[in-house]
Amino acid sequence: MSTALFHARSVLVTRQGRAILDLDEFEVCSTQRWVVLGPNGSGKSTLLTIAAGRLLPSSGEVSLFGHQFGTVDLRSLRSSVGLASSALTRQLRTDLTALEVVLGGLDGSLEPWWRTTTDDDRTHGLAALERAGVLHLAERTLGGLSDGERQQVLLARALLVDPPLLLIDEPSAGLDLGARERLLHRFDALSAQNRDRGVVLVTHHVEEIPASSTHVLLLREGRRLASGPIDQVLTSDNLSTCFDLSLEVLSHNGRFLARAR
Repeated sequence: MSTALFHARSVLVTRQGRAILDLDEFEVCSTQRWVVLGPNGSGKSTLLTIAAGRLLPSSGEVSLFGHQFGTVDLRSLRSSVGLASSALTRQLRTDLTALEVVLGGLDGSLEPWWRTTTDDDRTHGLAALERAGVLHLAERTLGGLSDGERQQVLLARALLVDPPLLLIDEPSAGLDLGARERLLHRFDALSAQNRDRGVVLVTHHVEEIPASSTHVLLLREGRRLASGPIDQVLTSDNLSTCFDLSLEVLSHNGRFLARAR
């Protein structure tokens, strides 16, 4: 039995009088691993920020773990959401160790001096690094890591509290082919380890969709173009409309490829 983790209805987000997200409805349940796909400026990252409990929409109804926005202190919910994004990387000091970065996932902090770290905390942090496949990087500084290694450290941070909802924003940005494939393989392995965790992954490219993904949401100009099971929705016609270009979608063993026709 899956349960609703995040639900949005009639959500509108405006900036300087312009709607950057105008979403009729979107729900993420446990056991579902969503991909949010669309062109630049289609509202993908905005939606993820709302789902993380870090942005209130201009209007609409949003609930996280059954708690409606506006009736609950969102800070009490954020610790149950794992968030990994390239934007977060840019906010972290490069002289922090990988373990210090991961331990920030305990309270969402960017600096280690915000909290007192216990031996148990360190044990959990090292376990998260091991699950992400980068335990050997624990004492390395962020500035000394490759882009791929940094992404895996952020993934460990997001997994620290074993969250029921995992949000990932453009994890493959800036990665070479080998680093991208290793990271996607890690996502698939983590999904196999915990099939009850809901996942939302934002990307621009169908080649970056993990094979373990179950559903897709296509956004265009802030609106939902199509959503549902990935093998039914990620079609050549839908993707062509989404990106305003005649595209052909190919699939093999759960992975996808798109090219201009």
